[in-house]
Amino acid sequence: MGNCLGTPVENHSLIVTQPSTPVESKENAIKQSKSRNNRHGAENRGSTVAGGGCAAAEKRSPIVRKPSTPDDSKGKAIRQSKSSNNRHGDENGGSAAAGGGVAAAEAVPPSGRIITPNLKMFTYAELKSATRSFRPETVVGEGGFGKVFKGWVDGETLAPSKPGVGMPVAIKKSNPDSWQGLQEWKAEVEFLGKFSHPNLVKLLGYCWEDRQFLLIYEYMEGGSLETHLFRKGGDPIPWDTRLNIATGAAQGLTFLHTTENQVIYRDFKASNILLDGDFNAKLSDFGLAKLGPADGDTHVTTRIIGTYGYAAPEYVATGHLYVKSDVYGFGVMLLELLTGLKVVDLNRPNGAHNLLDWAKPSLAEKRKLKKIMDPRLENQYPPKAAVQAAELVLKCLESEPRHRPTMEEVLVTLQHINSIKMNPKDSKASEKYPAALRHHQTPGNSHRYSQDRYPLHRNNGGMVEPPHPSPR
Repeated sequence: MGNCLGTPVENHSLIVTQPSTPVESKENAIKQSKSRNNRHGAENRGSTVAGGGCAAAEKRSPIVRKPSTPDDSKGKAIRQSKSSNNRHGDENGGSAAAGGGVAAAEAVPPSGRIITPNLKMFTYAELKSATRSFRPETVVGEGGFGKVFKGWVDGETLAPSKPGVGMPVAIKKSNPDSWQGLQEWKAEVEFLGKFSHPNLVKLLGYCWEDRQFLLIYEYMEGGSLETHLFRKGGDPIPWDTRLNIATGAAQGLTFLHTTENQVIYRDFKASNILLDGDFNAKLSDFGLAKLGPADGDTHVTTRIIGTYGYAAPEYVATGHLYVKSDVYGFGVMLLELLTGLKVVDLNRPNGAHNLLDWAKPSLAEKRKLKKIMDPRLENQYPPKAAVQAAELVLKCLESEPRHRPTMEEVLVTLQHINSIKMNPKDSKASEKYPAALRHHQTPGNSHRYSQDRYPLHRNNGGMVEPPHPSPR
């Protein structure tokens, strides 16, 4: 299948130095990095999604139980109805008080430096210049961590430049005076500062100055997979493109799982998959990433934190995090690609709020599978490929981690599925009936929905009513 794995940049420790004065920027080392470099040390923290045009991540907190009704969900930690990108938790770092309190602002060092050979240390003035003083019109994302701005820098020197000159970058600016934000910021640098791979978003540099800590990434002009897959009125993603996105994301996860020190991504979901202009997929947001088990252990034990619907059941139940917990999240995302539906949506009919509960019984039967496939695909996909993709979803969603495939095995399967092309017979079957009978077009929305649909597939928030009886 070829070598899809990148080569990690030379491993190095994340060393943070805190100055007692702005001049003495290399003194008074902060020791948090040591515990993070230990496999069983302090837990790495979260961060917002990087990249342009993508949805910024909200604050994370321990996962709690799914609300039984839409009304019950209000005021609780889980907000699936607002967005599948919601972080359900607020993981506090260091000296934060138990129960969700954030450490006092004075505990946050005002400035610092990361000792890493691959990242540029920007000054705050440079980033202000790159974003025209962080003007509101340059904001491309916002969440609990802070805001993401689009800026411009020179392609070679990374010096700030005028809008449209040089290359665009995404600049993630945290909320100041937040110990939690600092931990999230450092966790991103810990992993993205080490690795280089075509399917991981590239971290270019950072800034830690005057209680401001920022991260600078390559700009992903395509935004997030979540935006394209679930946005109302957007162009549907063709079958081949969906498989290419899934394959690229699988390559990124495979790389993380097969490095010398295994990395568990822990927050795999559609909103963390960013796309470039050619729809090549890259993983972003490494704030929850952790080093995998060592010394023969099968898992690491950590606080339960993540996004409801994507988190593996063994992790939610016990806090035991396996490398194959990522495989479960991948299976959820692949199911979203097949159906075009969010994993959790409380606006759907009772019994169908959770996509897994609704769709899994249909994945093993070809006839039922066709009824849950995304109607925006307009039957333009090889049925054999869809069946094999559904089988892969079921394998990834196995309740026991040991029964799930490795990401290497997932990648090989996806590459095989991607090689299956439509034959003339499949094409004729999709054109058997006129478009007016096969689809319903709602004014102002380019998404098309087939008539013979389960009511989960909605248009502008309402049920799709077929204009004609379904052909039999």
